[in-house]
Amino acid sequence: MFVLRAPPVQRAVRAAVACAQPIERSPWHLTSRHLSSSAQLVAVSKSQGKTRSGLRGFHTTTTTSKIVAYKLADIGEGITECEIIQWFVKPGDKVSQFDKICEVASDKATVEITSRYDGIVKKLHYNDNDIALVGKPIVDIELDEQPTEAESAPPADATQGAASPPALEAVASRSPKDFTEDRTNDVVYATPAVRRIARENSIDLRFVEGTGKGGRILKEDVHRFVELGESPLAMHSSAKAAAAATAPSAEDSAVTDESRPPFVQANASATASNASLASASAIVAGEDHTASLSPIQRAMFKSMTESLGIPHFRFKDEIELDALMRARQHINDHLLALGDASATKLSFMPFFIKAASLALAKYPILNARVISDGSAPPSLLYRAAHNIGVAMDTPGGLLVPNIKHAQTKSLIDIAADLQRLVQKGKAGAIAGADLKGGTFTLSNVGMIGGTYLSPVLVSSEVCIGALGKIQRLPRFETTVVDGVAAERVVPKHILVASWSADHRVVDGATMARFATLFKQLLENPELMLANMR
Repeated sequence: MFVLRAPPVQRAVRAAVACAQPIERSPWHLTSRHLSSSAQLVAVSKSQGKTRSGLRGFHTTTTTSKIVAYKLADIGEGITECEIIQWFVKPGDKVSQFDKICEVASDKATVEITSRYDGIVKKLHYNDNDIALVGKPIVDIELDEQPTEAESAPPADATQGAASPPALEAVASRSPKDFTEDRTNDVVYATPAVRRIARENSIDLRFVEGTGKGGRILKEDVHRFVELGESPLAMHSSAKAAAAATAPSAEDSAVTDESRPPFVQANASATASNASLASASAIVAGEDHTASLSPIQRAMFKSMTESLGIPHFRFKDEIELDALMRARQHINDHLLALGDASATKLSFMPFFIKAASLALAKYPILNARVISDGSAPPSLLYRAAHNIGVAMDTPGGLLVPNIKHAQTKSLIDIAADLQRLVQKGKAGAIAGADLKGGTFTLSNVGMIGGTYLSPVLVSSEVCIGALGKIQRLPRFETTVVDGVAAERVVPKHILVASWSADHRVVDGATMARFATLFKQLLENPELMLANMR
């Protein structure tokens, strides 16, 4: 039997109600000052507010809003951490469901995190460029479910930070304009590559005026800011004002050290060089510094470290592309005449991908995967789908999305998929589904430069190819004139294909036969067309 002494409890209730103070994250509270002895109240249900004896109990829940620690959810692909690219909110902002909170970047893609609650942002657990762990809180949100007078009161931090010492005011008076005043929620629109350049030069992007669409900050804006210490639009406005003035003075147009932002160091080499060399000169003039790896760099570090345990077998061969170039030109002329095709122009890459898929159909071991987890003898997983990855140089770094089921697609289908992936790569919006499931990789790094390459395998594949630049070189050609064979030197378009294979399971002869078939299909496009399904 549970005994409840009524008179002391009634006195405790009156005292608790009179002295109750808001306590966050607590549904009820009583203090020892209110209840002199635990024997006075034997059992009180926290969830229902009733005693176990069935009598109506009491609780002292206040009307304070509940603060929820919003955790970074698992975004899949085995990702355990993300880099905070930028915040769309700040403490004190009011958010609704589906409002953007922040933008995070992993080694796979860039994702915008949205709110699941209606309320007020109380705390940000990370700063820009910090690494946030999956499952850990990133922001505290005060919910609107139980509105109180406290919600309308300004945050304590904001009240305390309203006044600034005179010394800080003097520094602020010399600071450049904060262009986030013209942006919604202090959002800075810039690609990861632009942010990297800004970090290398210790530039706060809030003070850089963007000339791109919708105020987006471009690389040129950051370079010019480093070089001259002001934005291009401000320079343009100054030039127009000087042209309109009847007697412009040199002081109006001159850029002095005093007008430069205090966090940008002026140096002669930076101002004398062009914008493309501004970042390099600033680094040389500065001091050595340590920078943490980006999510993509950390993923590359991990995968390439694992690759050290794979013995590579390398094979290189030349391919003549003159016949393929003529066939490609005919196809592009036809697509241009149609005007309604999914791809209006074919590059060389769809031909390379299709030729690789046709060769993989004959040598499926190069599309396999080694399974070696230590619990069982090593084995090979032969994969039916030809998900051929294409290495892309994106603003955020190296990514390898793949063309799904290339063995079932035409050249035009592959070209359309490539165009879609390239556009998403430029915008930093390649989806996780496009990055997973690759079975074979081709790198077209030759479009940047290089002839003889040595690609490195990833642990999930047994073969990778790298294609060098196309060169016009002299080659011998045998011709028959009046029944007599003769040799002559003719110009040919030559491409060098470099291959790497896992020598634990792929022997040299298999790699050579695959490379030879790949070469034959490209040098004889009609043979490629005859083998398509």
